[in-house]
Amino acid sequence: MVKKGLIKKGFVWFALTGCLAGQGTDLLAEQKNIAAGQKKIPADSLVMTVAGKPVLLDEFLFIAQKNSEVDLSDRKSVENYVELFKNFKLKVAEAEAKGLDKTKAFKDELDGYRAQLTASYLSDKAGEEAAVRAEYDRYGEVLELSHILFRLPKQTLSKDTVAVYEQAMQAYERIAQGADFDAVGAELSAADKAHIGYEYVRSFLPMQSVKAFENAAYAQPVGTVSKPVRTTMGFHLIKIHSRKPNPGKIRVAHILVPFAKDTAAQDTAAVLARAEELYQQAVAGEDFAELAKSFSADSGSAKRGGVLPVLGLGEMIEPFEKAAFALQQPGDISRPVKTRFGYHIIKLLEKKGLPPFEELQKGWSRRMAQGERNFEYYQAFDERMKREYGYRFYPEAYAELQALCNDYFPSDRAFYEKAKEMDKTLFHLNGTDFPQNEFAYYIQRCPFSTKSYAGDFMQEVYDLFIRDIVTTAERKNLTMKHPEFNHLMQEYRDGMLLFEISNREVWDKPAAEQAKAEADWLARLEKEYPVAINWKVVKKITKQAKNKKE
Repeated sequence: MVKKGLIKKGFVWFALTGCLAGQGTDLLAEQKNIAAGQKKIPADSLVMTVAGKPVLLDEFLFIAQKNSEVDLSDRKSVENYVELFKNFKLKVAEAEAKGLDKTKAFKDELDGYRAQLTASYLSDKAGEEAAVRAEYDRYGEVLELSHILFRLPKQTLSKDTVAVYEQAMQAYERIAQGADFDAVGAELSAADKAHIGYEYVRSFLPMQSVKAFENAAYAQPVGTVSKPVRTTMGFHLIKIHSRKPNPGKIRVAHILVPFAKDTAAQDTAAVLARAEELYQQAVAGEDFAELAKSFSADSGSAKRGGVLPVLGLGEMIEPFEKAAFALQQPGDISRPVKTRFGYHIIKLLEKKGLPPFEELQKGWSRRMAQGERNFEYYQAFDERMKREYGYRFYPEAYAELQALCNDYFPSDRAFYEKAKEMDKTLFHLNGTDFPQNEFAYYIQRCPFSTKSYAGDFMQEVYDLFIRDIVTTAERKNLTMKHPEFNHLMQEYRDGMLLFEISNREVWDKPAAEQAKAEADWLARLEKEYPVAINWKVVKKITKQAKNKKE
């Protein structure tokens, strides 16, 4: 099937950051410098010091503004918050003193959160959702098609495509002059199965094939034949037989009355008669599930009362599918339907319709973030980054590299040997001119592409090179462009420590003892760890909030 044969998954683009990207800003670097006396703190930026560590105004306000119970314009509310915040920091200090922030488990979890948080900034959620929704919009239409595939080698140079393309064009001309598409496809495939394939696809839907094939198929009018369409597999001629609304999913149960396995010429009369008998019993009101359990030859579904998994178009053999989707109301039962397995009596249990976008979004997003579809999925992010970092492209320099694809595959050493002497500016990005040979070297180091055609392979790697550069720059500038990043990391880090130390000191104890344990623990912490609160700054916070409110 085309839905299996054309699917090709590749890389996840975030994995490419190993080629260029470095680590982000150290979460605690600034705090360590302050604690070590290497950085002066303005008096109006320090809210408190706990266990020798400063708490800066921006962190204090960041957490306060996330707490709906804190009213910064109310003196009593702010004083209560100061007390809670002080206790919170005392508990974190205790956890640090016990080395809980040094364990491998702690570091691994914090690194995992950093990666997730960083990834959320290195994306365009609205653009990603729009890309998935464009696929979902196609999901409402089912195509019936045939295609003839003229295969290309696994690694194809530009010059290698000429003969295959001409062969595809010859077939196209025959069909354009009146030859039957399916007959031509069957004839060519039978004559050269190693290089030509033919296939009829009853129900074709988005996300079932490579993107180029899907795009061409959905753009093709009914009854017409495409000119050769190149994909990673070769050149395709595509004919669309019909387009119809996607009825979505259904749930059915069935009873199978089988043909005898050892019958060469199947005598269907006796089998049909038995199926008719069971059908009459079902429509007369006998329990369908019990009939299936007692008489269905499909042992897998019989024990479930004949119930099959939820079905969509193209998932069952054609006679069964047509009969099942022809049923109109839950409870309707089909007359016996003949397939190669025997006769089926089918009962419609539920019409589920098309799954909503939200149901498919997560799974489709995950799939689109991989392989060739990642370029449309991340397109909004890529284009925004190129604008922000001043991307400028030099097409003449690119064309010179592309010309090498006539004779060399981009990942081959011979390609690099030719390209390393080429030093024209290929593009400008992030204040830097990047020459042709630097891109050629990148191809050698990071030859990640889903494509088998040399020109397409180079284009994909080029797009990834651009993304790698802007992603590295964005990581470097992350905390400058998004000051809340460090606050979120600090909040998560301290929250992990608070949970672990509280669990040890309080929550592991019986419920009746926890209140006293909490009070005793805080009393001990206040004795062990010095605390200094800058009430002048706290009062200023309240005054400013009150003035703003008025």
